[in-house]
Parts: sequence; C-alpha cells; structure tokens
Amino acid sequence: MRQTTFAEGSFERYAKTTKRAVFLSEMNQIVPWAMLCELIEPHYPKAGNGRPPVGVERMLRIYFLQQWFNLSDPAVEEALYESVSMRSFAAIDLGNEPVPDETTVCKFRHLLERHGLGKRIFEEVGRHLQERGMKVSGGTIVDATIISAPSSTKNKEGKPDPEMRQTRKGNQWYFGMKGHIGVDSKTKLIH
Repeated sequence: MRQTTFAEGSFERYAKTTKRAVFLSEMNQIVPWAMLCELIEPHYPKAGNGRPPVGVERMLRIYFLQQWFNLSDPAVEEALYESVSMRSFAAIDLGNEPVPDETTVCKFRHLLERHGLGKRIFEEVGRHLQERGMKVSGGTIVDATIISAPSSTKNKEGKPDPEMRQTRKGNQWYFGMKGHIGVDSKTKLIH
C-alpha cells in the first residue's frame, strides 16, 4: 500500500468555517478600524532611517488578536503563522511578507501603553457599538491564565520582578505572571 504525502494529496479539499473565523469576520465588520488608526497615527513611527514600520492597521489588528485570544507577544507571532483565519484578519500574505516578529508586536503594545491609547481604543469601540444599537453591559466571566517567563527575569534594579511568581498547574511548575481576562457574559466581548 502506497502512503500519500501532503504534497501529493490536497488536504484543503474539505473546509469548515470555524467559530474563530466567524468571530474574526464579525469583528472585521464591527470595529471602526479607520477611526482607531487615526488615534494612533500621530504617535506611530514614520518611515525614514532603518526598517520601514509595519502598517498601523495591521499592528492594531494584531493587538486586538492578542486581547481577544489572550496571546503574549511570542504567542501571537506563532498563532499568525499557524492560523489562516488570523492571518486573513491581519491581512498577512506569507507569500509576500513575514508575520511581524514578537519584538515589533511588543514595541507597538508599549507605544499604546506609553500614550494611554489602549484604554481609549476600547472606549471608542464601546461607544461605536452603542451607537449602532449594540449594548455593552455588565456581567463578566473572568478567566485566569499563566503568562510564563524565563526564570531569570529581572526588573530595572536587577532583582527578580516582585510581580512574577512560581505556580503549579497540574504537575507542571511555571514561573511568570497571572493574566485575568474578562468576557462579557451576554455579548462575549473581551475586555
């Protein structure tokens, strides 16, 4: 009996629209991308010396993927390489360009934090949804996750970061931080 390899037989002949793909398609339509990009552009680096910056909207979409799916900087880079629906949402064509690396993602996230834009972005999205008759209300489901870090993580003073802890999940020990994610119980929007 001859074994079929992936190159010989197309494994994309059968497809199913996943819940993730449906969610991302809905968010693509609902989120006011142009308005949010206008908030960020005055603070975003311009092309000049060095490597050209990745587009603002692409980085914003990656930031939203991180928030919605609870992904760290390295995890979102990996997820974008692995997930067709996430790449499509972020408009990344691996035939023409790589996924922005974790350092680029980290720098963008820090830019938003430095200028207080993360909170403004989610407030704008909430206002935008309410203007269109979508209600964002109370009722939150909170989930915690472990964001692992190398055991040698030090703060600016060269001491172990006091926010980092060692914890066990099952029989596996981790060093890092806990992340608490809230999901609106009715709309399933992550905040």
